[in-house]
Amino acid sequence: MDEHRVEVDWSSARATNLRNWDERVPMHVEGYELHAFDDPEHLSDVVEDDLAALLPFLPAQSLRGLDLCHLQCHIGTDTVSLARAGARVTGVDFSRPALRAASALAERSGVDATWIESDVLDARSAVSGDFDVVYTSIGTIGWLHDLDRWANQIVQLLRPGGTFYIRDGHPALFSLDENSETLTTRYAYFGDGRALQWDEESSYSGEGTLANTRTYEWPHALSEVFGAILRAGLRILHFDEGTTIPWKFSSRMVDVPHGFAWPEAERDLIPCTFTIVARRD
Repeated sequence: MDEHRVEVDWSSARATNLRNWDERVPMHVEGYELHAFDDPEHLSDVVEDDLAALLPFLPAQSLRGLDLCHLQCHIGTDTVSLARAGARVTGVDFSRPALRAASALAERSGVDATWIESDVLDARSAVSGDFDVVYTSIGTIGWLHDLDRWANQIVQLLRPGGTFYIRDGHPALFSLDENSETLTTRYAYFGDGRALQWDEESSYSGEGTLANTRTYEWPHALSEVFGAILRAGLRILHFDEGTTIPWKFSSRMVDVPHGFAWPEAERDLIPCTFTIVARRD
């Protein structure tokens, strides 16, 4: 039995996660090396990789002049990068300190952006207007308990003909024991409504110790992700799986361009990310 799986109501889990993410902000402001954005050509590694996958599915193979909504934008490094790639950007996040940091980064970078404080599951009621692109990437949907509600927000934010893009950690990766010396399954691949409870004093980026150590995440199988997107009425245009991830999931992972991967002998055994591009007809 997985000792991490617990019953917790969404409002309690959300409040606990918010305290944790609020506290992470100053650590990430340091750890994300924001000074790199002083170079007006700089884009985050995440966005550089995502643009290569997204742009072929846009009408002019460009974000230039398109309205883009970035869900779960955190401190705005990817949002600012998407603006630099030509989009008119709106960033949505539930953490007020994260949005303050995002706004400061945008101002420092000379980027126009709109920032909205909202749970992603309530994004449609919080955000004005509609969008050519809705974007979310890396470390997002595991924090959400209800993917049907999530997907419905996306459809309502998109204009007819608009494009949805997601890249995130692969659920097969998240089922592995991150501390094992081999690729060993430990955690649930399929969700059953219960959350995974964690208590960790550090974050994936930056130095320091957290006081609000507890977080809750939910496992979502690929079938659940695809099912939510399809039930919401989106049409799948593209699906891919990748062998690298932007953070060090396991201490056994090795540095590669734009992230981390398993040692080469194991790299083709397990996916690290998945990418989906879909369209609202």
